[in-house]
Amino acid sequence: MKTLRFLGAALLATMVWGCAGTFGSNDGEGQASDMDMQEAAVKADSIMLDTVAGVRPAIRWNHGPSVDNRCTDMAGTGSVKRRIAVMTVVSKERRGSLLGVVERNWKARGYEVTGVRASEELPAMYASTPDGFRMRVAVGGEGQFFFSITTPCFAKSDVADPKTQPNTPHRDGGYPQRPDVHDDFWSAAAPPPPPT
Repeated sequence: MKTLRFLGAALLATMVWGCAGTFGSNDGEGQASDMDMQEAAVKADSIMLDTVAGVRPAIRWNHGPSVDNRCTDMAGTGSVKRRIAVMTVVSKERRGSLLGVVERNWKARGYEVTGVRASEELPAMYASTPDGFRMRVAVGGEGQFFFSITTPCFAKSDVADPKTQPNTPHRDGGYPQRPDVHDDFWSAAAPPPPPT
């Protein structure tokens, strides 16, 4: 009987440990974390800021709406989605270059590119950090670039708007406001020159 009780306790401990090991991850492979949704949102904002800051020449951008979601598979948890709309006009001829810059930036930071939507009009690229933050860069209507990041599931909390400052004034009107900033490099209607 003692053996059965011991095996039952060991099985219960294994199940509890397995659940704790998935906290903070949408895919069940994360590590236990005491981070809450607000802290995760701040980290997501930092990843997004690093991403756009790594683009040269600099692109102009604004925040998109933030979205909080409840995680249905773990009670008392939620995830946060942050968005950025690029206000620099990126010509069709320069879209591939911008996607390449972002890809190199993400890989240099140790992020894994998890998918690519190979579309001439609406290409996109997906990546994830080692701790399960999922990013996307996508070309939308009129060739506008959008960045988004979704956090894993963390302890539910209130989530404030991003504190990171965009590098272009907010435009009135609904989201998204269309790009209106011309850039000599990104807006040029010719393929970029080959690297020297």
